Amino acid sequence: MDQPKCEVAVPDHFNLEPTLRFLEELDCHNDRGWFNQHRPDYEAARAMFEAMLDDLIVELRPTDDLQGLAAKNCIGRIYRDVRFSRDKTPYNTNLVAMIAPGGWGAGWLGYYISIQPRGQSMLAGGLYSPEPGQLDRFRQAIVRNAPQFKELISTREFIDAFGEVEGERLKTAPRGYDPAHPEIKWLQLKQITAIHHFSDADLLAGDFVEHAVDQCHALKPFLNYLAEILA
Repeated sequence: MDQPKCEVAVPDHFNLEPTLRFLEELDCHNDRGWFNQHRPDYEAARAMFEAMLDDLIVELRPTDDLQGLAAKNCIGRIYRDVRFSRDKTPYNTNLVAMIAPGGWGAGWLGYYISIQPRGQSMLAGGLYSPEPGQLDRFRQAIVRNAPQFKELISTREFIDAFGEVEGERLKTAPRGYDPAHPEIKWLQLKQITAIHHFSDADLLAGDFVEHAVDQCHALKPFLNYLAEILA
């Protein structure tokens, strides 16, 4: 049985090195016995992550509706849902958060942040698991005005931050759409996401929050577009 969570004060200044170190060790010892024995290390790692997020939220408030939002409300669970998974390891080996009005679980269009060792950290946003109706509205928007979307993802800011839009795609045209449609590349998408990867050195740099803010600003027009076509 899991031990109750210990309350750890969020530090005034963050250092993500203990967070990366704990997650790397968790990847090698992903079992309840080891985790319970090292729970203070987890709480310290989470506290550093939370402190970084609080700093990031402060910097984003001038451009995003984040008043009253605290990092503790944005962080996802470390426990994996293993009910339908062949992988029964009990813990995620990354720390994740969604910075959006309402925090984790409330904002499906926001800034998703994942901290994971060995260069697997990221900042992302978009439609990762869209409902059928949302995916259909995206496709309708592409048919109606593809240049609007293509202009958005062709800006220097977007390309420098994210490269290209990523996501799983159909092998053929979606039902009801012409396989020869000139925008079939976008109509085949089943996910519409933008992802920026951070190296471990990025996370440990003194200007990491400023770096992350820049990526959020580059992502915001993309999120605004999705929110508009799905409204």
